[in-house]
Amino acid sequence: MTGAAWQQKIDHFYEQEFDENDPHGSIARMRSLLLERPDGDAEALFELGGVHDALGLEDEAIPLYRRAIEAGLEGTSALRASIQLASTLRNVGDSAEAVSILESMPDAGVDEGARQAFLALALHDEGRHGDALRIALLALIPMLDGYKRALTDYAAELSSNVTRP
Repeated sequence: MTGAAWQQKIDHFYEQEFDENDPHGSIARMRSLLLERPDGDAEALFELGGVHDALGLEDEAIPLYRRAIEAGLEGTSALRASIQLASTLRNVGDSAEAVSILESMPDAGVDEGARQAFLALALHDEGRHGDALRIALLALIPMLDGYKRALTDYAAELSSNVTRP
């Protein structure tokens, strides 16, 4: 199955079949879809992690994301799996690992803004408020028409001190 055909099926699942009020049914429908992939397939593990995550089942999503990455997930899916894993780790209170994952990632391409946003949140949770604000500002600056130089300078001046809430 081509990547485009697979993505269409995943998109259809989330548009037509996913029901946050029916977690067991949603997971069962995703598992049925995943039968089209080989056992242990990285993309399948990633999608299964994603449906658990979307249903608020973070503790089940985390090992699925890790297995997907270990199974050789590639391209945009690999970047998204790392972002989603980090976000989920932050949600369960492990913002330190979330920061580590997000800071060590390569540029996330079309998802770079998402990587930076989740990094800013995790840095904030770690008490690194100046770093969090700097990351958020630097992500925002390219979208502005004016004030780019001034805001870039101000972002560079932000303190990197750690203050725990």
